[in-house]
Amino acid sequence: MKILVTGGGSGLGKSITTALAKDENNIVYFTYNTSFFNAKEIEKEYKNTVSIKCDFKNINELNELKEKIEDFNLDLLVNNAYSGEAIKTYFHKIPTTEFQTDFTNNILPTVIITQSVISSFRKNKKSGKIITILSSFLMNSPPTGASIYVANKAYLKSLVNSWATENIKFNISSNSISPSFMQTNLTKDVDERIIEQMKDSHPLKRLLKIEEVAETVVFLKNSSSQINGIDIPLNAGINIK
Repeated sequence: MKILVTGGGSGLGKSITTALAKDENNIVYFTYNTSFFNAKEIEKEYKNTVSIKCDFKNINELNELKEKIEDFNLDLLVNNAYSGEAIKTYFHKIPTTEFQTDFTNNILPTVIITQSVISSFRKNKKSGKIITILSSFLMNSPPTGASIYVANKAYLKSLVNSWATENIKFNISSNSISPSFMQTNLTKDVDERIIEQMKDSHPLKRLLKIEEVAETVVFLKNSSSQINGIDIPLNAGINIK
């Protein structure tokens, strides 16, 4: 299987890339921006991986990736990349320009890449899968300061459903994974006291591990196309009522 993982050079993305690369039958392309050394380490350890420098804020690099996608002849796209901070400050204190900037830097590149991949799937008349990383913040009360992040993930969730509805007749499925809070670069500045509170309120008394998310990506990769338009929450059932 030929796979593209966006933001696959560090943190959660790196875990996803390496989990998929453990199957030597896969060829895993992954994008990175600033994680050059991580990317080269991954390529060194897994010979079936190919790193691609792509800064989503750079339209030229984004267009170069778009042009390459058709040549990749992909079977699976994992939309993982997200830049910026997940937790900022109170909604009313955030400059309105930040909402536009985060949307431009994160959502529009995901749209451009996914459009290209779906077009490639259809042109090559082959089945395909799209897996998008969302957030369990969409199901629970969002933490203070996460309004931009949650709004962007909600936008993606709607797109995930549209992709699923419009493309399943071509044997192209679209699903998502909604992880609970993890300690990654995206959340590295969160106060330790808040992290301890999250652990205490978690049913398992521990935070979600990035490896557990990667395992779920592998599960969806291997699943039937009958699984389409679903979201898998990874939060130990904290939202069960």
